Amino acid sequence: MRPTLLIAAALLCGGLYRADAAERPVVVELFTSQSCSSCPPAEALIGRLAREPAGARGDVLPLAFHVSYWNHLDWRDRYALPAATARQEAYADRLGGSTYTPQAVVDGQVGLVGSDEAALRAAIARARQAGPGIPVTLARDGEQVVAQVGAGAEGGGSAGRVLLIGYDPSHTTRVLRGENAGRTIEQANIVRSVRDLGRWSGSAATFASARPEGEAAALLLQSDDGRILGAARLAASPAASPAASPAGAVLEAVR
Repeated sequence: MRPTLLIAAALLCGGLYRADAAERPVVVELFTSQSCSSCPPAEALIGRLAREPAGARGDVLPLAFHVSYWNHLDWRDRYALPAATARQEAYADRLGGSTYTPQAVVDGQVGLVGSDEAALRAAIARARQAGPGIPVTLARDGEQVVAQVGAGAEGGGSAGRVLLIGYDPSHTTRVLRGENAGRTIEQANIVRSVRDLGRWSGSAATFASARPEGEAAALLLQSDDGRILGAARLAASPAASPAASPAGAVLEAVR
């Protein structure tokens, strides 16, 4: 979708509902799988981050990317995305090391074991010291979403991609086979889709897109070197929120 500089005009469009324009959240990406026996503690940690005051306010944006490379075993993760696997592989190239689960990446710059709560919280605290970053907002406009990205520092050479993330805030999955056979896993902020809206060249711009798959949505502005420069989110719509179905529960069938 072609970006445009008509930000003010986009804000005046009828039916727009804006995301909370709080200070840029620290983005925590967890790479995980239902087939990984080491992942449930990391999934629980992501859930705590999402429910804590910082997560509720939007100071922290945790996102769980379910990778696909575990699916050759006895259990197929219904939330696995090839895009999640590709994203983790790109981080491995930038940060060094191999891909593994559970892995957490904080603001696109620091990789660590996703279940190491002390290390993860320390990395989040350090990321908060980086400042507000580039202002971005995400708004609903009927069946579309409108993403607005501010300008980078003059002469700063900023450039990157604008990514629209669709995610489900909560699911409960009973795993029937594989390493986690017999376990019921509570999962939070499960990424259901990743859509590249286009390139940001450092100037203020607006992007429009169909609403992504998932009950809620987030926007990431990611620089060419992997750093998260800006982020915003939309809450789940009332009709699609987990409250509309008991505990957002999902019972997976044997595959």
